[in-house]
Formats: sequence, C-alpha cells, structure tokens
Amino acid sequence: MKKLNLKIEGKECILYMKENENTEYVLIQPVDEHDIDALDNEVRYISENISKNFSLAAFKIDDWNSELTPWEMPLLRGKGNFGNEAGKTLEFIKEKLIPSLAEFINIQEKNVKYILGGYSLAGLFSLWSGYQEDIFAGIAGVSPSVWYKDWMKFVKNNEILAKNVYLSLGDLEEKTKHQILSKIGDNIREYIEILEISENVKNCILDWNEGNHFRDSDIRMGKGFVWLLENC
Repeated sequence: MKKLNLKIEGKECILYMKENENTEYVLIQPVDEHDIDALDNEVRYISENISKNFSLAAFKIDDWNSELTPWEMPLLRGKGNFGNEAGKTLEFIKEKLIPSLAEFINIQEKNVKYILGGYSLAGLFSLWSGYQEDIFAGIAGVSPSVWYKDWMKFVKNNEILAKNVYLSLGDLEEKTKHQILSKIGDNIREYIEILEISENVKNCILDWNEGNHFRDSDIRMGKGFVWLLENC
C-alpha cells in the first residue's frame, strides 16, 4: 500500500491507500508516537487477513489525556485532570479529516463506509464518538479505558448509533492492584451485555487477548479492524 504523510489543519496524519482502486472502507485511528511506530505492521496484518479494499487514515494526538476524553476526571497518578476535548477531536474528524481524505483517496461518496477505532484512551474516544454521530459503520474499542469515571453510567443512559462494535481486552489487564484500573474487566463484561441487548447494534463482540495492556497493540488493533471489515 502507498503511505503518505500529510498535514491536515496542523495535525500530523498518515494515510495508507491502494492506488487506482475505489476504496470501500476508510479506517480512522487516533494515534500516539508508539502507535505510529506500529502502524506499518498493523496495516500489514489487516491486508493479510482481509480481501476488502480499505484505506487507513491515522492522525496524531498531541495531548493524549485531554483530546480523547469527553469529560474531566483526576489523573490516575500525580496532580491534574484528564481533559474534556473529545468533542473537538470528533469535530476535526467530521469537519476536516473526512472531507480532506476525498482529495487523496478515490472515494465513491455514497458507498464508502467509515470505521473508527483506537487503543486505550483512543478506544474510549472511539466508543464515545459512536454515541455522538451516526457516520461510523463500525467502532473498535481495543483495550479501551472503560474504567473511566462515569463511563458505565453514560452507556447505561445513552444509545450507541454505530451498528457494529468490536471490544477487546488483555486477560491480565484487570489483574492490577490499582483500584480504578482493576475495574476494567467487570466494566467491559457489563458493557458487552449492554451492547448485546441494544436495538441499535447489529453485531458486537468482546475479544480476549493474552497479556497485559501493552502487549501486541498493533495486532490487537488489526484484529479489531479485520472483524469490522468482515461485519460492516
């Protein structure tokens, strides 16, 4: 696949695309430096496991603790708070990123499907975005931060608009002495049950991976996108 490094509204973006082919699916992923280093392998995994024609557009998050969270809560360590700028990030995707992609990708506007996914806080952001907009055919929350304050209250009182939802978690992630982080296992089990009975959701899955939060993030993301490409 061709790889392009772009600047869109001042944000660093990486676009993977096949030339001279009509893109059926556009995968969108907020990333940090670690994710960027792993993107080549992630895209390779997706390409090797799916035959559908896709492009992947990743954009760099400068302030991970503010740009991906919809409301404030105290940081897990040290002083300060997570921010509440998820709305601005979603606005960038909808108003700037998606329209700009049409300049670089051969998009048949009526047919293309957009899939949003992310890892950790970016996974939480992706899931939250699925409640705000109906433009995403699928959402991948990979090792998502569902321990976040009031997240379970939020999902119990709102209906997700995306029809297809992929969740995954490492089997060691809940085995921590940290009081907040240890909630992630129970929360994600309860969350998949909520999605399973949602009238809006067509397909959903909770996929368990071996290891802790930091293991094989590229493969885990790839698995999530492959599942959504197969089910959207």
